[in-house]
Amino acid sequence: MISAFARRLGQTVTVLFGISVLVFLVFFATPGSDPTARIAGRNASPETMAAVRHEYGFDRPLPVQYVRMMGRLFVTRDLASFVDHGELVVPEVIDAAPVTLSLVAGAAVIWIVASVAMGTVAAALRGTLVDRGLMMLGLVGISMPVFWLGEVANLVTQSRYHQTWLFSWVPGLGYAPLTQGPVAWFTHLAIPWCVLAVLFIGIYGRVLRADLVSAYGEDFMRTARAKGLSETRVLLRHGLRTSLITFVSLFGLDFAQLVGGGALLTEVVFGLQGVGRLTYQGLINLDLPLIMATVMYSAVFVVLANAVVDLVYLLLDPRVRDGL
Repeated sequence: MISAFARRLGQTVTVLFGISVLVFLVFFATPGSDPTARIAGRNASPETMAAVRHEYGFDRPLPVQYVRMMGRLFVTRDLASFVDHGELVVPEVIDAAPVTLSLVAGAAVIWIVASVAMGTVAAALRGTLVDRGLMMLGLVGISMPVFWLGEVANLVTQSRYHQTWLFSWVPGLGYAPLTQGPVAWFTHLAIPWCVLAVLFIGIYGRVLRADLVSAYGEDFMRTARAKGLSETRVLLRHGLRTSLITFVSLFGLDFAQLVGGGALLTEVVFGLQGVGRLTYQGLINLDLPLIMATVMYSAVFVVLANAVVDLVYLLLDPRVRDGL
């Protein structure tokens, strides 16, 4: 277990280093482009151009530029956006990260609980009307775009029926930090959580149901039945644990992608100033330091999340230990 953890940690560090080099080369070493002009922004004065060139060391060799850029991004954290009047970009990402984390974590709890229940019940009652009905509901959830469902939710909760007892508790669009109180934090995120979770409930429920059904014919399931265990215990204790390997793999990828900025549409619809919306604003303004900071944030989180998923595999199925 310790050796597998050490190997995975070494792989994670190597991958993060490679990503940082690749991101730096794409943004600052592209042939035929001047990174000074892109950082300084449109219509920058010659004085600003000279200041940017000196501050970022663009008159130095590429390795020196890389070390200086990564140092300003991760060590001193004083990487500034000249497009945004010298605003430091790392604090902007740090301020936006709790919004995205709160949104994705709450939605993840909902879609995990709902999809496990849906997939397990559908597999236990496979071939029945309940099974077909649950899979149909999952397909409907997959088919509804997040931005459309979010707009419909806003129309219902913020406009048409906001004054009724059912939705009078729903506050206006935006985000309330947890420091302002758990009630305000929860009420601002409850509807976005549900909207974001709908798509994944359908996907995960259908995947889990398929894995459970295929596990019914495995030898270990037949052995468990031969020992006299009840069908419910066989399904939950033996079949579900094995089938969760695919589930966990999907969850690691999706959760990391959403935290890294993939929840952009949900953030825009509900007025949440998260990482996805921050990246979108950086792209609109061609704010190169801000874009690089959000890309590196996303990459670091995705790599670390996948490392955690690989380690969780060891708990679910020790047979994968040799592959780590």
